[in-house]
Amino acid sequence: MIVLKISNASEVMASKLGRLLERFTPSSVDCATVENQVIKKLAENLAAEGIKGEISAVKGLDIDGANLSFHKDIKVRKHLSF
Repeated sequence: MIVLKISNASEVMASKLGRLLERFTPSSVDCATVENQVIKKLAENLAAEGIKGEISAVKGLDIDGANLSFHKDIKVRKHLSF
């Protein structure tokens, strides 16, 4: 299993939308939007290589270095099979 944490979602959104619009967008929306695009592109690229699997965006899970922590309510926000 691979865990991917995106740590610069707000900066990515600002570069795509501009700083003004980014200021009006909550960071949770930034993160979800960037995660959705990453999931889509990862699935496309892995499927093109003949790899089959599943990708999920999980809310309530955090990684800090070698430590993986689980929050009280863990939910799968998005799931995609490829």
